[in-house]
Amino acid sequence: MKIGEVAKELGAQTRMLRYYEQQGLIKASRSQNGYREYSDEQIEHARHVRALVAAGLSTRMIKIVLNIETPATEDQSAVSNRALAEELAQELRVVEDRIVCLERSRDAVIDYLKRSDHADLLTST
Repeated sequence: MKIGEVAKELGAQTRMLRYYEQQGLIKASRSQNGYREYSDEQIEHARHVRALVAAGLSTRMIKIVLNIETPATEDQSAVSNRALAEELAQELRVVEDRIVCLERSRDAVIDYLKRSDHADLLTST
């Protein structure tokens, strides 16, 4: 699949996919004419990267997470670097804070709808 088709399927812009590739987060094969071509596996990987971006992780942190998820060797499968582990722990706290904020927002919207004349809309979500 070409980059434009992948971008449309993922809800991304082609320049974002090029940026992810430049950052080493995704890879694309090249056709004879130099166009980017994505396999189903590469598309799923790009979808995973998009989900990590949507979760609020920086591209730098995404690269670390991807390296942990798919280590080159068994020796690399454990986080052995203390500084990296501390950075990941800090990122985890940031993500957990976002989750708390999102839960509060969700609860406020639910509460508003329950108190309004539109509580029936809660059953459609």
